[in-house]
Amino acid sequence: MDFARRKLFTKAGVVGATALATYSQSARADNAIQTPFKVAMTTIPIVGSNEVFPVRRIYCIGRNYEAHAREMGSDPTREPPFYFQKPTDAIQFVPIGQTVNHPYPALTKNYHHEIELVAALSKGGRNIPVEKALEYVYGYAIGLDMTRRDLQRAMGDQKKPWEIGKSFDSSAPIGPIHPVEKFGHIKQGSIWLKVNGAIKQEANLSQMIWSVAEQISQLSQAFELKPGDIIYSGTPENVGPVVAGDTMEGHIDGLPNISLKVV
Repeated sequence: MDFARRKLFTKAGVVGATALATYSQSARADNAIQTPFKVAMTTIPIVGSNEVFPVRRIYCIGRNYEAHAREMGSDPTREPPFYFQKPTDAIQFVPIGQTVNHPYPALTKNYHHEIELVAALSKGGRNIPVEKALEYVYGYAIGLDMTRRDLQRAMGDQKKPWEIGKSFDSSAPIGPIHPVEKFGHIKQGSIWLKVNGAIKQEANLSQMIWSVAEQISQLSQAFELKPGDIIYSGTPENVGPVVAGDTMEGHIDGLPNISLKVV
């Protein structure tokens, strides 16, 4: 590279660095970063408050009840826990006392319900000890891990990632967050889901293979957990299909029910 070109690139680099530094200082001064368009933050209302819970990541544990693990074709006595994620904008909020319309998604002919307890974190960290893990929980909610089962299985059969079966619009319905400081920790109690008034899934939270505390500890070994993370803690057996016109009602002892109509 000749001297003139080297001088030109050096000058451009200095100008670029100066512009970046000036922009960074300006952004800090304005306490805001300017973007070409706005992206909505995903939030969940908090019971008894005007505040909302900001969602950073959605973690989900698979096959966390023994009977469900067996119905999905695995042996829970030999398998360590495994996790997957959903995008934050998969959240569909379900207000207390209302039945919301839940859209039947595209591409599937076998759309399944999975009722779950959700833990919402207000602190983060790595390598969190099990005995301290519940200190990181801000509150709990009822959630549904809706699944395009045919797409999930087809991708699994091809040994391909199966996000298309789990991570789509409105695939994570959820009720409001109930803060631990008011409602306490939820470690046991009935969890069930009805479709058109008939019980389809039913178990006790105490039947989880891995507790919420253990899930937090395990996840923190693989990821740095942070405030705003939520964990869908697994579903009982008898997951099954819903179609347009069906109404789903979810229940966990100590929390108000949620209701959704598939449209």
